[in-house]
Amino acid sequence: MELVTPDIGLVFWTTICFVILLFILGKFAWKPILAAVHERENSIESALLKAEAMKEEMARMTSENENLLKQARSERDSILSEARKVKEQIINDAKEAANAEGSKMIEKARIEINSQKAIAMADVKNQVASLSLEIAEKVLRKQFEDAGKQDALVAELLKEVKL
Repeated sequence: MELVTPDIGLVFWTTICFVILLFILGKFAWKPILAAVHERENSIESALLKAEAMKEEMARMTSENENLLKQARSERDSILSEARKVKEQIINDAKEAANAEGSKMIEKARIEINSQKAIAMADVKNQVASLSLEIAEKVLRKQFEDAGKQDALVAELLKEVKL
């Protein structure tokens, strides 16, 4: 029971020890502890400020990245659209050139056919004319001889003629 009802000497010496401990702690420990706590508080506050600044920077960079991505997509779309237009223009130009070249070739072939036809017709006319002259010459020679022989000769000559 001595602890529950302590003696005055015990209270006195306990109080003296506590005051000495408080003085020693106040002189040597609390200032460094409080300085460390303040330093830690300041470093935590600066770290929080840095984290907030980094968060804002990250949000800004994310926004910039999204804008850059939108720009890149729109540029890609415009480049693809331009490429499609150029492709279609090249195809149309090639078709027009092919059609024009085909028309020229057809016209050249038509002209060539007509010229060959005209040459062939002229040749046929020349042959018919020479044959007609030969027949007429032979008919006239034979005409002076006998009329029956002349008719037989004309028939014979007509059988020989191949058109």
